[in-house]
Amino acid sequence: MKFPFEPVIFGYEINIHLVLEYLAFFLGYRYYVFLRKRTNDTIVSSNRLSIILGAAIGAFLGSRIMGFLENPIFHLDARSILDLFNAKTIMGGLFGGLLGVEIAKKIIGEKESSGDLFTFPIVLGIFIGRIGCFLSGTNEFTYGKQTTFFMGMNLGDSIKRHPIALYELIFLIFLFFLLKKLKTKKLKNGLLFQYFMIAYFTFRFFVEFLKPNYFLIFEISSIQILCLICLLYYNKTILNLFVKNAS
Repeated sequence: MKFPFEPVIFGYEINIHLVLEYLAFFLGYRYYVFLRKRTNDTIVSSNRLSIILGAAIGAFLGSRIMGFLENPIFHLDARSILDLFNAKTIMGGLFGGLLGVEIAKKIIGEKESSGDLFTFPIVLGIFIGRIGCFLSGTNEFTYGKQTTFFMGMNLGDSIKRHPIALYELIFLIFLFFLLKKLKTKKLKNGLLFQYFMIAYFTFRFFVEFLKPNYFLIFEISSIQILCLICLLYYNKTILNLFVKNAS
């Protein structure tokens, strides 16, 4: 396959990443609706709608802020402003969405954990989006450093690189089935989402070492700093995991 994959339909070149990004949102939401109909949701519909709104606003802001911090170069012209608006990352979206949900729940006075119902739709959405990233080759900053590793691929610039998006697709498959198995153990409400966040942010922290990051603080990228913040946010859950396994 030639990268980037840019199919032409009826004479028009299709932005495959954009198409799959919208498809990820659509199918992720439909999966959420499907699961909610089959789940005894303890959160009333009006509060659930407020939570979704909080998540959407937080994810939008978080993804843009982290997208800028991942490559903080800005010039005051129309193209740079457009690039700044379009710059986004799922990591900022996830953590921003988390904060947005917590703020929304504070405002409406909702005490119940709300993340479990979103867990599998989020995994599905990320998976579909990462297919778009993989097919986009070096047009998306999800490619890795030059490598002689057997999985190294020419992603469009004639250099064998770590296919970071492909690594993530494989990881997400394993994570999906692991979470499915954990769900059968009747976890405390909210733990499934917390386990997802801990696993995904831990994976992203380590895989970032394979990316050609140029903007580093203490030799780690802005994404890795966000990963550490997220893991610190869930420090009690992580500590309980170690204590539980030790006993």
